[in-house]
Amino acid sequence: MKRALRLPRARTEDLVIREMDDETLVYDLLRDEAHCLNTTAASVWRLCDGQATASQAARSLQAKLGRPIDTDFVWLAVKQLKRFHLVLDTEKLPSVSRRALVLRYAPAALALLPVIVSITSPRPAQAASCGMPCGLYGSCPAGCTCNFGTNTCV
Repeated sequence: MKRALRLPRARTEDLVIREMDDETLVYDLLRDEAHCLNTTAASVWRLCDGQATASQAARSLQAKLGRPIDTDFVWLAVKQLKRFHLVLDTEKLPSVSRRALVLRYAPAALALLPVIVSITSPRPAQAASCGMPCGLYGSCPAGCTCNFGTNTCV
């Protein structure tokens, strides 16, 4: 009998996590990245304990969301979580196509698809970049000087 592939473990260290109504915000302190996980992606992430199988996770999600969920939805979410470094131990992941899921379950699938939106925070040196107009705030940021010819901080 073929052994069921288990979900990876969720990464929890060096993260700041805020639960909202329909989304979970995760800030990665190591990578200076912020991620917004929709309900489906966040639910799969919480189920990633290194022990649960995709079938178990799919049944749990189906009970929570009240909609049919199969293992492909779970693996698609895990694939995205891996891309944003939110899960560990991800050597063996089955291949899943978002396009195939949308075609198979459209239009109902669009609301259920796991979605992660991510932004990268600027490093401190980038955040303090010059280039703003000198007169905008009355002076340039620390370390910058005003080029009066272009009226720009340099």
